Amino acid sequence: MALPVLRKIVISMGLAQALKDKNALQEHSDELMLLSGQKPIVTKSKKAISNFKLREDQPIGLMVTLRGKRMYDFLDRFCHIVSPRIPDFRGFPKKCDGGGNYCFGLKDQQIFPEVNLDKVKRAQGMNVALVTSAKNDEECIELLTLLGFPFK
Repeated sequence: MALPVLRKIVISMGLAQALKDKNALQEHSDELMLLSGQKPIVTKSKKAISNFKLREDQPIGLMVTLRGKRMYDFLDRFCHIVSPRIPDFRGFPKKCDGGGNYCFGLKDQQIFPEVNLDKVKRAQGMNVALVTSAKNDEECIELLTLLGFPFK
């Protein structure tokens, strides 16, 4: 019962700069829906910050939480199809967050084969968090290695 398991995968995009265009939220929402398999949630700002020209409840990002079969399908596609398409890819570093979770960022959504390159207007990065039930980093790295995650 002490074996760690993969609990969820969270994919998020910060769209603060892209929201100057009116259609950017819908375009990136459609792209995230294609690559994750479910509709993303629009995240909004919690408070106004005048230096960043940010109003309260203004949409600033998108987020998807994957669990179950969709989670394992996304992880399998990411490890075997998407990772080799990353330019100059030599593997991800073996560094977790200290609590048994692994987070990394991608600079471009165009590495996913589901995204139509003709419809992409701007490169948009995303953050991916692999949340596990591991107690420490060693257990997390071992679990992800056995699942086929491409480490250095």
